[in-house]
Amino acid sequence: QVQLVESGGGSVQAGGSLRLSCAASGRTFSVYVVGWFRQAPGKERECVATISGSDGRTRYLDSVKGRFTISRDNAKNTVYLQMNSLKPEDTAVYYCAAGSPRTIAVPATRVEEYDHWGQGTQVTVSS
Repeated sequence: QVQLVESGGGSVQAGGSLRLSCAASGRTFSVYVVGWFRQAPGKERECVATISGSDGRTRYLDSVKGRFTISRDNAKNTVYLQMNSLKPEDTAVYYCAAGSPRTIAVPATRVEEYDHWGQGTQVTVSS
């Protein structure tokens, strides 16, 4: 069983940066595909970035390419989302999710592909 805990959210002005962390329990987390999703009020949850466990392959939502970077430190069982040049439209609750490589592979952008979810962390970007 994998349990995920997000941290690092907060309020920033447009153009600022935040780094989100997703800390996981579980011995096999290093092989899991991990995705960062976000959900703004009244909108569907969308996949922002994903990273594989085996080769570190990544995939990004077009609107965040060049601004966000997903990475992982398997020794710490943690996946990060570095967010730079933040915009008001990035405001949302951000969730990390993990799925077994036996069932999913990057890009893995659909919510239903993931088995494990964190509780979410709020990111608010003001103009």
